[in-house]
Amino acid sequence: LERKNRKVSDVEKQIVAYHESGHALMAELTKGSTRVTKVSIIPRGLGALGYTLHLPDEEDRFLKRKYELMAEVDVLLGGRAAEEVFLGEISTGAGNDLDRATAILKDMIMVYGMSDVAGLMVLSRSQSSFLGGGQINNEFSEQMSEDIDASIKATLTERYEYVMQTLRDYNGAIENMTAVLLDVEVIEGKKVQSIIKEFEEENNLESRMAHVKKVETKEDS
Repeated sequence: LERKNRKVSDVEKQIVAYHESGHALMAELTKGSTRVTKVSIIPRGLGALGYTLHLPDEEDRFLKRKYELMAEVDVLLGGRAAEEVFLGEISTGAGNDLDRATAILKDMIMVYGMSDVAGLMVLSRSQSSFLGGGQINNEFSEQMSEDIDASIKATLTERYEYVMQTLRDYNGAIENMTAVLLDVEVIEGKKVQSIIKEFEEENNLESRMAHVKKVETKEDS
């Protein structure tokens, strides 16, 4: 639940506005992501000072492809990257994002066979115990552990550089989105999309919006 009575300083509001704008921009530009429905800088729950909501899949999904998992990583990194690019400093607000991005990449290597590090080997599996609790059983060498850590670190660094460059390329869109958020605190997905579209048109850029064709096809049908 949103908590409008929770006191947040102007400095923190600015950080959160850039952070959430970074998430929203990457969600709209990344193939395999889900489009944005709402962005807010009103505190939610006990920890979150803002949030970005995404459109649920049109139908139930039980599988995710590799590029969709990587898209999720890029979107998660968008918040921290926006803080660094536009404020020149990073905050603790991206802690959960980094944890989730790391977990996705780790599962891609250890569970889903989506990396050359372990190939098709499954390195982590759940085993049921006598008392009913699940136990995670990891079976691999110390060298493999080092290789996994190195791969995750390298991938995070590579994706982070890509995300930061994307935010720099769309700096005007981020600045506009942040300004609107600081003014009204909550914006709908359509506003996010219009800000990005206007920026692309003003700068004669070929559109990189990942969800436009899908939406237009649905509306035209």
